[in-house]
Amino acid sequence: MTEAATGTDMSIGLGLAFAVLAVVGAVGMLVGYHDQIVAGWSFALAMTAGVLSIAGIHLYGHRNA
Repeated sequence: MTEAATGTDMSIGLGLAFAVLAVVGAVGMLVGYHDQIVAGWSFALAMTAGVLSIAGIHLYGHRNA
């Protein structure tokens, strides 16, 4: 039985997954600029995914040390 704890890459995985969603939201804003509803929801997706990306990195980042 080992005495040392192992780290996890969850912070990297969550950060990248939500960063991809943020990029999808930004592309949606670029493509749907003519429709304010589409651009607004794309902006909401990008901002929410960005916040969750940073939160995931901070929540699981300290366990890698």
